[in-house]
Amino acid sequence: MSPPPPPLGRARKRDAQLFDPALCDTELVDVRTQFTQGRWARARSLLVATGDDWDRRGHRVVVLAETPAATAWAREWLLAEPDSADAATLLACAAVFTALRRKGTPEDAEQACRRAAALLPADPTPWLGLLMLSRAFGTEEEFSRHFDQVRARHREHHHAHHLMVARLAEHTPGAGHDPLHEVYDFAAWAAEESPADSPLAVLPVIAHAERYRVLAAAEGGTPDGAAAHWSNRRARQVLRSAFDWWLEWEREDHPRNRVDLNFLAHAKLCEGRPAEAAALFHRIGSHATPAPWSYPDLDPHQAFLAARSAALGTA
Repeated sequence: MSPPPPPLGRARKRDAQLFDPALCDTELVDVRTQFTQGRWARARSLLVATGDDWDRRGHRVVVLAETPAATAWAREWLLAEPDSADAATLLACAAVFTALRRKGTPEDAEQACRRAAALLPADPTPWLGLLMLSRAFGTEEEFSRHFDQVRARHREHHHAHHLMVARLAEHTPGAGHDPLHEVYDFAAWAAEESPADSPLAVLPVIAHAERYRVLAAAEGGTPDGAAAHWSNRRARQVLRSAFDWWLEWEREDHPRNRVDLNFLAHAKLCEGRPAEAAALFHRIGSHATPAPWSYPDLDPHQAFLAARSAALGTA
């Protein structure tokens, strides 16, 4: 296990790398640098090599699509290779982010995603783009339909399940700390439906964090009963099961592994178990994610550093 991060005063360079969406995919980091300079050939090779590892493909396409000028370089690639499903998918996801930034229209992004989906029908990634789009602009029916399309192509799609949990958690915010809320049932069902080594085993923890976010927003800050939210019987069972799963399987090979570890470390601190959180922070390293450290309405950088210091005893 790697040593704990150094105190803040000696960790500026490392901490500057926090919240890189590429996470620990070093190959993607290198390719992204070249892609932002207009050298899309390396992106082409990367996506070809990724093949039908759908979670990894989705992760890599999304990270590349978020970069500045992604639309321009993906369009140039598509002009050079008009039948390239990889180029079309990257262009489609870039259009989604353009729409999310309110610099393009959802209609244009939707059309681009559907064109990409037609080129490679087995690929869930264009449907992931549509799912992100409908998360911001669509109806409940559209969102559910796009989720079903992703899941039909990859039943354990990590990113799609996280988006669905975030959406479901926002239902009935006035219901308060309802242990029977639909988001908990969905997360438990998805985890149970998946193989034993699937990272979706951590999804019930994500559900608790997303519901915490919603309740905090509804109550204008840290929700009443916040301690109970993380320490009631169901929460304790969920957190214990997820932590035990991590000890057994870990899944360092999964491209979004650090997303799960951030949520699990956050939950363990909220539960009042800093020793277990410390073990998770060792694995997270510099690969922090904005969610859930921004919950509720916090600066994620400061919140992550404070939480890490508290868990590792470096405050």
